[in-house]
Amino acid sequence: MPNTFSLSFIVALLLMCGCRLWLTQRQMNCVRAHRAAVPADFADRIDLGAHQRAADYTLARSRFGRLCLFVEVCLLLLLTFGGGLQAIHDFWSPRLGGLAYGVAVILSVVLISAVVDLPLTIHRQFVIEERFGFNRMTPALFLADLAKQAALGLVIGAPALLAVLWLMERMGPWWWFYVWLFWCAFNLVLLQVYPTWIAPLFNKFSPLDDDTLRARIEALLARCGFASSGLFVMDGSKRSSHGNAYFTGFGRSKRIVFFDTLLARLQPGEIEAVLAHELGHFQHRHVVKRMILLFAISLAFLALLGQLINAEWFFRGLGLRDGNTALGLLLFFLVGPVFTFLLTPLLSLLSRRDEYEADRYAATNASADGLVAALVKLYEDNAATLTPDPLHSLFYDSHPPAALRIARLQRT
Repeated sequence: MPNTFSLSFIVALLLMCGCRLWLTQRQMNCVRAHRAAVPADFADRIDLGAHQRAADYTLARSRFGRLCLFVEVCLLLLLTFGGGLQAIHDFWSPRLGGLAYGVAVILSVVLISAVVDLPLTIHRQFVIEERFGFNRMTPALFLADLAKQAALGLVIGAPALLAVLWLMERMGPWWWFYVWLFWCAFNLVLLQVYPTWIAPLFNKFSPLDDDTLRARIEALLARCGFASSGLFVMDGSKRSSHGNAYFTGFGRSKRIVFFDTLLARLQPGEIEAVLAHELGHFQHRHVVKRMILLFAISLAFLALLGQLINAEWFFRGLGLRDGNTALGLLLFFLVGPVFTFLLTPLLSLLSRRDEYEADRYAATNASADGLVAALVKLYEDNAATLTPDPLHSLFYDSHPPAALRIARLQRT
């Protein structure tokens, strides 16, 4: 039965959809308007063909993003007001009880979502990425990845879900605090085991065998006082031609990982500058600060769920006749993003601030010119638009626009 909360949810959903579509249209209009000419600041670094390829790639992804939004909203409405969750509950409740019922209901929704998302994932990988020369994944590798992800979801995700449901049912009115403690511990353990146990299931990690580059990187690490458990090259080229470098792990399990595509494209000085940027994130404790922020947000959300879990209006307002622990958890995570959408620009702002700090660190400890040269190549190779809409960028972008970022580096 619809109630005041139903109306609030519909209004929030319409506002979110309207905002996302408006921002996407602004982005597309801005990219189209600047497609004919390379921005003056990049005219001597990037040719017109590469600039237009980036514009076309951005437009294709934006159009596809609108389709994904439509599918996402349709699925959400079908599960709630369309009676999907109620039907899943009606199927499992006579057959299973207790924790088994809760796990079955939640995994059913996960499976339905995965099936709906599968054609979109295939189109993104084998149509859009293929059209612009990025895809190197074969159908066999795609299916193998899918099987591994499903297996990991069952082996790791199902026991974690079982633990969460057990805590929700056994820990009384403060269950949300115990769930939060478990969630924090679970994520910290994943950070420890991911580099050595999970990532190698999908990619091959080989020690960096370029002695000259290794010596240069080890000198940088020594200057910065950074200890790592190893320098590795990942065979990212077997799935995509996109290039990247990153740190993974936590504490003593920290690893420095380079995509093989990145090493093939950049010069040693440019690689050093990119690594110095990543070191900047660690030296400024951006990773730790981000984890603390996310843990704080999750605590607030779980505390809110603790108030909603027994509220009849919450379940009735979203298309369910009655509520229980598993359905409450599901509904909260299904509709939560609708109400928290406006947090996106705040998180984007914090991320861009961190990127500027890491850039300054790289300019101090390596080379500003080297980082500029690397960024230009990465923007070109990854077909990242040089002319984003300012408002779209302000709302979504975790990294500053190319022109602003490079201008700051050149002033360093």
